Amino acid sequence: MKKRKSGRKFNRESGQRRALLKGLATALILKERIKTTEAKAKEVSSYVERFITIAKKGDLNSKRRLLQFFALKIVKKLIEELAPRYQARHGGYTRVVKLGQRFSDGSRTALIEFVK
Repeated sequence: MKKRKSGRKFNRESGQRRALLKGLATALILKERIKTTEAKAKEVSSYVERFITIAKKGDLNSKRRLLQFFALKIVKKLIEELAPRYQARHGGYTRVVKLGQRFSDGSRTALIEFVK
């Protein structure tokens, strides 16, 4: 019996998909608010929340795990700014706000941001 697999493919190969999510996550961590399509926003939301949970531990192992995915600048922001902000919160660090359809191609857009 065929089962549904988790995650969206975005009509890309796995390496391209990984690079897309990494780029969106980097932009979200740096700017703390980005506008993208609804599907990409929903997918990057769970991706970023995993990394914030890792950063909340704050030990050397979590820092090394984050450095496998992101540059040092991003890891510092995760550990020094975002992790202390969400120390008392158990998940749900991001918010996806639907904005409507884009004029050019009609795709549904959304704003993804960190919860204050």
